[in-house]
Amino acid sequence: MMIDINDIKNGMTVIVDGNLYQIVEFLHVKPGKGAAFMKTKLKNLRTNTTLEKTFNTNIKIEKANITKKTMQYLYNTTDTYYFMDMNSFEQVEINEDTIKDEVKYLKENLEVELVYYDTELIGLNLPEKIEYVVAFTADAVKGNTSGSAQKDAELENGMTVKVPLFVNEGDTIIVSTKDGKYQSRK
Repeated sequence: MMIDINDIKNGMTVIVDGNLYQIVEFLHVKPGKGAAFMKTKLKNLRTNTTLEKTFNTNIKIEKANITKKTMQYLYNTTDTYYFMDMNSFEQVEINEDTIKDEVKYLKENLEVELVYYDTELIGLNLPEKIEYVVAFTADAVKGNTSGSAQKDAELENGMTVKVPLFVNEGDTIIVSTKDGKYQSRK
């Protein structure tokens, strides 16, 4: 489906020069002289590289047909990750190269969205925030009570994050998947 370049939005998936891109950001520019144009930053969904491209405002661009399917993460073996459709119980295997940025957030039974372009799996969407149990953290050092003092905490999935001194082993915390930082204690 072709859409006007002025109708693009952040997060939209488009096809440019035969490649599949997600729009990271865009800016409509109207200089004092000359025609208006659209500056975009595009992320290639197959190679994970970014590209900056400028378009005239009078062109049309092809919008990609993207479908999303909610699946549950089961387990992994070396570099293969297994997900299951909770309705049909169909299992999907994904190579680590496809989801290398998201792997560190995965934990058993986590529900994610697998993203498909026609029948090609192009990635997965994580929830914005995920709850984890703190598996290990050192005790706070007496006297180290400055306002922003933090310590390392190892989570149930092996990921390490910085947490405030009051967080203890066994606590449930919320971590943002946008930046991998501690958000709050539950």
